[in-house]
Amino acid sequence: MRAAVLHEIGQDKLEVLDDVEAVGFGPGKVKLRVRATGLCHSDVSAMSGVLPQPAPLIPGHEGAGEVIDIGDGVTGLSAGDRVLVCWLPACGACPACRRGQTQLCLAGFMNAGTPNFKRPGGDVFGFAGTGTFTEEVVVDAGCAVPIPDDVPFEIAALIGCGVTTGLGAAINTAQVEAGSSVAVIGCGGVGISTIQGARVQGAAQIVAVDPVESRREAALRFGATEAVAPDGLADAKQRITAGEGFDYVFEVVGKSVTARTAYENTRRGGTLCIVGAGAMDDNFQVNMFELFFDEKRILPSMYGGGDVLRSYERAIALWRAGRIDLESMITHRVQLAEINDALDQMRTGEALRTCIEL
Repeated sequence: MRAAVLHEIGQDKLEVLDDVEAVGFGPGKVKLRVRATGLCHSDVSAMSGVLPQPAPLIPGHEGAGEVIDIGDGVTGLSAGDRVLVCWLPACGACPACRRGQTQLCLAGFMNAGTPNFKRPGGDVFGFAGTGTFTEEVVVDAGCAVPIPDDVPFEIAALIGCGVTTGLGAAINTAQVEAGSSVAVIGCGGVGISTIQGARVQGAAQIVAVDPVESRREAALRFGATEAVAPDGLADAKQRITAGEGFDYVFEVVGKSVTARTAYENTRRGGTLCIVGAGAMDDNFQVNMFELFFDEKRILPSMYGGGDVLRSYERAIALWRAGRIDLESMITHRVQLAEINDALDQMRTGEALRTCIEL
């Protein structure tokens, strides 16, 4: 079957090959036919080494498709079912799951170290234990979440990561209050979803911050009340908050420098929400006096900061009701053979979200 393979961490191009096989099928597993997958910035971060991942690897974790086969012991799924890929399934038994913090379950991360593909030259790993830049993939049954018939595969794929992450940051983690002021730094797919989440919550002012003009223009269409380049944030802070700072600031880039900017633009007693996934050696610093004196809440948000199955259902409900726009988030559609063009479009900021159709 065909798949897009990264041979070594640090390479910036993928090679589309037709000699890849999905392996590992057995008890507790399902085999999926991938129909659509989104290109998420986390895939690029895995390719560059910012996010740790063994190689050679097949990127992709934001996917949807159909069940081909189920292994022994799998219940609630049948061949032909339409599903989205959950790259972080909850085991239901660990301390995090028992506390109701299923987004912190580590069971899914364990899958990242087990190859679920092979080629004539050896094993190949799927990013985050999945790897959706391929025609077929074998995953744990918990990774295959049934979707209603009225949800297109490309919409389900977005809900599988970016939409859930961004909406959840605003709704679950920060719990944005109606009438509040919000700034979102970084307006790719996750940032746009964060803006939509803040709008759903009733924020009065939502300032989108991004260096790419097309993304700023898109942010206005998705609910931002204004959009500025990074050098315009100080002026927006002064005009909107009289210099005090925003009630909520979301960092959706994954870098310490933008996290520091986010902190400085959060009002005293306000909330800084870290959504972007960054590198282990990129340290965010605050001094002990400001940490005490400013009483700003610093809240990291992992995969939307809540139960992902409930978050999927909520995203579908909001989409059906017209409260969030998911179709317009897909600005580019490509075939698997064009994956490197899609990567370039993401790196330059030209694409908001690219759907790879298989």
